[in-house]
Amino acid sequence: MHQEISVHELRTALAEGARLIDVREPAEFNEAYIAGAELVPLATLPTFDGIAPGETVYVICKSGGRSAMGCEFLNASGVQAFNVLGGMMAWLYAGFEAKTTE
Repeated sequence: MHQEISVHELRTALAEGARLIDVREPAEFNEAYIAGAELVPLATLPTFDGIAPGETVYVICKSGGRSAMGCEFLNASGVQAFNVLGGMMAWLYAGFEAKTTE
């Protein structure tokens, strides 16, 4: 079972230098993303070698489903992964800042 955090907890963690992995697709990411987030689409996560065992990361998607799957994979790989509850929808609903490439 993976651990979960709220968008409010994520905001605090990011201010302290936490690493955020966004597992959405590029088109979704481009519409709205959190500054500093790394785009690693869920389908590419098993072949992504940029996260070391023992590392702590936060994982986000649109609403929390794909990021939960990503966390399960990462936790099985020895990474301490936290799922962001509600995903980007919750982040935006809370009124937090998002970037866009469009």
